[in-house]
Amino acid sequence: MSDVLVSPHQAFLSLGSNLGDKAENLKHACERLSLKGLQVEKASVLYHTEPVDYKDQDWFLNQVLQVGAHVGPQQLLNFCLEVESDLGRERRIPRGPRLIDIDVLLYDQIILNLPELQIPHPRMHLRRFVLEPLLTLAPDLLHPGLRKTISTLLEECRDPANVRKLDD
Repeated sequence: MSDVLVSPHQAFLSLGSNLGDKAENLKHACERLSLKGLQVEKASVLYHTEPVDYKDQDWFLNQVLQVGAHVGPQQLLNFCLEVESDLGRERRIPRGPRLIDIDVLLYDQIILNLPELQIPHPRMHLRRFVLEPLLTLAPDLLHPGLRKTISTLLEECRDPANVRKLDD
């Protein structure tokens, strides 16, 4: 019997931070995700983004990662939650300030609707801070539910939030 290498599942994660050393928080989250066995294949540059929903907080640094995962979507979510906890995230105000936030945006081309996990992320197509960095990694990627590319979703996005590359 020969060894068969199984290709990892492809997932996209959104990372954000608006407390403490935001860039370091994102860097540490990437490192911790790798320690969980995820293969960070691509990472967008950092984006400085205006808060959405809860406005009375500091601006965020956001980033999107393309990762290879040899685990299912629920285990991937568990890894993300463990990394958030390891880095000290406290959930005090819904959509409020946070040291680190990691969301599963996409996992292969599946559609999953569980109470604790919805894939594709239910608001990703409405959020410029997700679409801008995702566009740089996978502009032609098809949203499995909406059947539109990331490029098209960004063109159609009505989110007025200010989103710019950190070096701009």
